[in-house]
Amino acid sequence: MLLSFANSIAVQSRARALVPLCVGAGAYLFFLHVGDTLLQDSDSFWQIKIGQWILDHGAMPFTDFYSFTRTGESWISTSWLSQVLFAFSHAQWDWAGPVILTATAVALTAAIFVHLLDAQIETPRAVLFAMLALLLSQSLNHVLARPHILALPVMVAWVGLLMAAADRRSAPSWTWLPLMALWANLHGGFVLGLALIGPISLEAVEHAGKGQRLSLFLRWVLFGIAALIASCCTPYGWNTLLGATNILSLGELLSVIFEWMPANFAIFTWFEGALLGLIAFGYYRGLVLSAPRNFLILFLTWSALTHVRNIEVFAFLVPLVLAKPLGEMVPRPPADAAGTDRWPARTITALGALMIVAASWTSTSLYMGHHRFTFTMTHMPVAAVDLLEQRKVQRIFNAYQFGGYLISRDIPVFVDGRAELYGEKFIMDFFKATEGKKPELLPRLLDEYKIDATLLVADAPGPQILDQLRGWKRIYTDDIAVIHVRDNAEGTAAPTTSK
Repeated sequence: MLLSFANSIAVQSRARALVPLCVGAGAYLFFLHVGDTLLQDSDSFWQIKIGQWILDHGAMPFTDFYSFTRTGESWISTSWLSQVLFAFSHAQWDWAGPVILTATAVALTAAIFVHLLDAQIETPRAVLFAMLALLLSQSLNHVLARPHILALPVMVAWVGLLMAAADRRSAPSWTWLPLMALWANLHGGFVLGLALIGPISLEAVEHAGKGQRLSLFLRWVLFGIAALIASCCTPYGWNTLLGATNILSLGELLSVIFEWMPANFAIFTWFEGALLGLIAFGYYRGLVLSAPRNFLILFLTWSALTHVRNIEVFAFLVPLVLAKPLGEMVPRPPADAAGTDRWPARTITALGALMIVAASWTSTSLYMGHHRFTFTMTHMPVAAVDLLEQRKVQRIFNAYQFGGYLISRDIPVFVDGRAELYGEKFIMDFFKATEGKKPELLPRLLDEYKIDATLLVADAPGPQILDQLRGWKRIYTDDIAVIHVRDNAEGTAAPTTSK
């Protein structure tokens, strides 16, 4: 229905600017409706906690003060602006705030995406690409209330504008540099935007006139240097760039954290279907691309195959790279330029935009009136943590996914989602010890860090190992978490079970 509506607007009306807004509004209402699915990652807890700390202190964190294993060590928050936005929205509207913020970011992404594609291909096809990109992203369960989603519209706008400049065989406008500065303050993924400047510039230079190539190349080089400088316009300066790249040095650890795992084709996925469809379409239509565009497609595909978190990058950026070749294969009808500039068309567009925004806000208010957004309970061991607080436990050996929740309760953690802080060896030893791959590591870690109690996932091997470990006793079990304490701990009680 959305596709036919967009087609009707594009063909019968001169107010074509409404189409991206309609797509954005549709995306917003959909993700608002499924808002509870956006609250499924415990990292959201510590993201909000850090944002609230920044708001409360009017300062930036430079060292860790949330764990007892890395207290005082150097650490910076490369997503500080996103964290502040999430913290502010959470303080105002509880979990509805992060949901609305995330849904708005997805809506902006879809609207910008359609607007950029609409310059090259017919509007119905642009809308179809947007729907496929959103479907592919949602199927990964990676559309979450986390900083990478707030940076998504900036990424699409940045790459789309660079590709538009390359298609015009010109250099990018320096007025776009604030986008890079914004991206660098929102999320560490801005390094991708810097990396793509090179191959996109080659696309512009390759198709420029022979006498213009050198000057055009130099203008792209200057823009690239300026973009690098813009990316350092953060409270951390140059350290933002260094901090954003630290995650790539975690080696083996990237293979055990879900979002950094390689794509798995053991079962059919939407990503596999998208790849096969892209290959089939290329062969069927005889799609011919320049060398730089081929490199961009291969690079984005390799990134998605290497880390599943990059599949949404693939979904939104590959169509932008293919837009001009696709537009040349299927020429669009000429637009009535004179008609679209008349004041009735502009007035209709403005009124339509206001109506869509008003309808979206009204729908939000009505939905929030009878629906309370809640975080996924499997990441909230509430009863178990209540018991640990009653016992005044000081050092808790917690499961990786419980770290964010403990931070939200102001309890120092053994480990949490800030993998770059803890390092590859530390977290790999933790996983091997608790997953039974090297159970002999578990007693060593418990003694080395003077652990008082453990808080592990109920269905993981770790609790079963502790059941057999001398000097440790299970005192609590429910469907989410298991607690063990040392046998000689004061106040040890009989095991309790909660269902």
